[in-house]
Amino acid sequence: MKVGMFGAEWETLVQSGEAMLLTGTFHRSLDEKLRFAIPRPLRDSIGPEGSETLYVAPGTDGSLEIYSEESFTRLAAQLEAGPRNDREVRAFNRLFYGQVQRVELDKQGRVRLPAELAQLASLDKDIVLVGVRDHIEIWNFQRWEAYVSSTQPHYDELAERVTPDLVGFPHPAKVAGVGVTPEFLPSERHAILPK
Repeated sequence: MKVGMFGAEWETLVQSGEAMLLTGTFHRSLDEKLRFAIPRPLRDSIGPEGSETLYVAPGTDGSLEIYSEESFTRLAAQLEAGPRNDREVRAFNRLFYGQVQRVELDKQGRVRLPAELAQLASLDKDIVLVGVRDHIEIWNFQRWEAYVSSTQPHYDELAERVTPDLVGFPHPAKVAGVGVTPEFLPSERHAILPK
């Protein structure tokens, strides 16, 4: 087994089947061939050395998503668990899988985006890469700036609703002694984000 820059820690994570967390925000430029370099911290975390196959998929909020082969396989297994006869599930699967494209990481750590996916996300020269747990999001620079500007002021409210049981993120209803049901969280989560 090849071991990345984190030595034994990386080996332990790989052997246990857990991928390292992808985090951070990185500004990049697309060249004329729609290539960009994945920064070293993301490359080191996306998978073990020697894994050059990645999947580029349509994301949410106008972004694209890049998955390692392992992360994409886990995502596909989660999507497979959905009801196959549901109209929305079928529509999502068609749109998602029909647009996903396999790409290779070159020796310089670059990825070439498929033109149709770059167009789907309105990507031009300036892009932003965001590490989001098990995948990398690719954003048009201006769209990312607008998203952060409109969402960042709601960070505390989002944290309280999304992480109600984590230490350091108490939910206001729990502090007041009111029970919080799982149904409470999703409906309240959308109310704080700007349209």
